[in-house]
Amino acid sequence: MKTRAVIVYSVFFMLLSALLCLNMLNCGNKSTPPQYTTEINRLLIGLSDDWESICAGNGVNGHNEDFDYAVTDAKGKLLFSTREDMSLTVSAATGRFDIIRDIERDGEVLGRLIVRNPYEEIRRAADRRTAGLTGGITLIMLAVSIGYYIWLRKRIIEPFGKLEGFAEKVAAGDLETPLDMDKGNIFGAFTESFDIMREELRASRLREEAAVKSRKEMIAELSHDVRTPVASIKAMSEFLELTADNDAQKETLSAINSKADQIDKLVSNLFHATLEELEQLEVRPEELPSSELVQIVTESDHLKKVTVCEIDDCVINADRLRLTQVVGNIISNSYKYADTDITVSSFFENDCLIVEFSDKGGGVPDDEIEVITEKFRRGSNAEGKDGSGIGLYISAYLMSKMDGELVCRNNGEGFTVGLRFRLA
Repeated sequence: MKTRAVIVYSVFFMLLSALLCLNMLNCGNKSTPPQYTTEINRLLIGLSDDWESICAGNGVNGHNEDFDYAVTDAKGKLLFSTREDMSLTVSAATGRFDIIRDIERDGEVLGRLIVRNPYEEIRRAADRRTAGLTGGITLIMLAVSIGYYIWLRKRIIEPFGKLEGFAEKVAAGDLETPLDMDKGNIFGAFTESFDIMREELRASRLREEAAVKSRKEMIAELSHDVRTPVASIKAMSEFLELTADNDAQKETLSAINSKADQIDKLVSNLFHATLEELEQLEVRPEELPSSELVQIVTESDHLKKVTVCEIDDCVINADRLRLTQVVGNIISNSYKYADTDITVSSFFENDCLIVEFSDKGGGVPDDEIEVITEKFRRGSNAEGKDGSGIGLYISAYLMSKMDGELVCRNNGEGFTVGLRFRLA
């Protein structure tokens, strides 16, 4: 809260309080009854001179005083009164602090003059003035308080609400929406700093994403560079194994070939394990003849386990590069976990081509079918075998990006992976 606003508000209320106190003091001074000593003496003389006329019921003539009074005879009988509620007896007049004076002539008391004490009327009038002023000041203070509350709400509470909402958006990860800058409110000095913080967080996130992408690209490049010489080593070892002269050389070359396979798998697993966010994999579906799928199966089946490959002729929506990855994962899994012949068949269903890869390896437990395509999940039949459990997960993701689907089931003898392609 700004110091100037607090000072102005405090001074205003101090002035109102001082005004109220001064008014109450003035009302207290005005509540003292006025003294009419000269007027009362003059009236007594006039009453004494006109006593016979007054007693005759002719009233008091020529005496219009500024105060109310009553005239009684010596026995207390009312002879004249300026108002009806006057005190008529000494005891009543004494109780109201009225002025009682004897009307005398030549030492004889003719009657009494009772002058009304106006203290009650003066006090009531002063009380009404005080109440009116107090009520007015209270209304002014209430109006000022309401106005001040509205000012506080507009200049402090609402801007604070915006800052709170902005902080929630930043905490939720929204770093694109800028904070409205209003340097006129109490948080104006912080508004620009908060938005600078958002910009810095956004820049930091972009740098982090760029670094992650660069790291993944580097791993992919290294994987490619490593797998190329490994493939050459494997090919040369296989050739030398065929031309070896004795069993010891063949055994050594076979071990080299086996280690080359192990290195190739480890590099491949390293590459896939870095894909924490599959959105980094670019998928571009296009019209693809189903004959391409037959060629992909043939290229991926380097152990020649596919004995039947019957795929109907049609045109599907797929990305050939990603489809090669999907088919390679499926066939590689069959090699690893089933090690039996593989049958590839197809059929049409609701404007889609279904291609199924089936083996005879016994399959997986039925309660694992639903989770086998989740990240890092492997079937119970995978115990003791190398793998990271992301092959089917990546394949299912790539199929979904190609507007297709990957479905797993047991076929009675083994395991079946079905790929659903939308027809072009």
